[in-house]
Amino acid sequence: MFERTLEIELKKAAKSGKASIILGPRQVGKTTLIEKLLSKKDYLFVNGDDPATRASFTNPSTERLRSILGEHKIVFVDEAQRIENIGITLKLITDQFKHIQLYVSGSSALEINSQTNEALTGRKREFIMFPISWEEYESKIGYLEAEQQIENRLLFGFYPEIINNPGGERDALSNLTDSYLFRDVLDISEVKKPEVLRKLVQLLALQIGSEVSYNELANSLQVDKNTVSRYIDLLESGYVIFKLSSFSRNVRNEIKKNQKIYFYDNGIRNMLIGNFNPLEIRNDKGALWENFLMSERLKQNKYKKMYAQMYFWRTRQQQEVDLVEEKAGVISGFEFKWNPRKKVKLPTTFINAYQADQHLVTRANFREFVVIGS
Repeated sequence: MFERTLEIELKKAAKSGKASIILGPRQVGKTTLIEKLLSKKDYLFVNGDDPATRASFTNPSTERLRSILGEHKIVFVDEAQRIENIGITLKLITDQFKHIQLYVSGSSALEINSQTNEALTGRKREFIMFPISWEEYESKIGYLEAEQQIENRLLFGFYPEIINNPGGERDALSNLTDSYLFRDVLDISEVKKPEVLRKLVQLLALQIGSEVSYNELANSLQVDKNTVSRYIDLLESGYVIFKLSSFSRNVRNEIKKNQKIYFYDNGIRNMLIGNFNPLEIRNDKGALWENFLMSERLKQNKYKKMYAQMYFWRTRQQQEVDLVEEKAGVISGFEFKWNPRKKVKLPTTFINAYQADQHLVTRANFREFVVIGS
């Protein structure tokens, strides 16, 4: 079992008296972590995947809840987005049963947030849990072995089941993708054209590190632009992908409205395009490296509470910065290169316009970028 960074924060949250909402992709270890925290305690487990449980927790009366909760002081609702009107039920518990500590997990930000944001205003603390981070991985297996495994992680990603199944990564990723990747998006969001969603996510997998055009995607899929936009939002709310917007403040000819899209996990991305070839024969090595670094930086940003805003920067003259971070008024630019022998400088236009710090992240020095404060 991996020691998860969120464990300390969840322990602190338990003392606040507020509900702890843990969001994130399916199969990243949310249930395992909460069960570990509660392993020596008496608690009620509510499984949102179970039809009978869903029926019991959909719009119950106070008295009905009283009989269900019994004498329990801790309640863990797993896959809460599967329960209709769960926000109302959770509000009822927090209002009427103030002695109960609530833990709630979910794999759809769209569904959970839409139901709990208003219902639990001031009554919750929210956390996001990702696939295993490089920091958690290195802490478990050690610095040297982690360094030796970097190529496998770029190819197969960081889902716990994948890491714990060496030699069987492809089958495990296939099962993970088929069983869980689209489940919440398809089941909850009333997607009318699941085949379009699958083709869309495959197209996005081929464009990591590049700016995406919703118009071009719509033409390729023979659907309207609004459908593409809605499906991308659904994939983002289901923690399959995340967006990076363009950074623009002062410079003429900056790209102002475009987006790049990355995957939370390299393994899922490679499964979608069916490519697990070794790095030395791949023409997308740079894209894999960039996706890995972006997702790891995002994990650090959230887990370490850096509160840094993440962007990319480009001008119409093709000057580009892979990652721009803005934190407390300080702007930093990062360029990503797999090969440590490559000498790259950020565009002078960017550095001068924003008085930005500049950094080159390569295979040789990436650890300080993905393990902040080490």
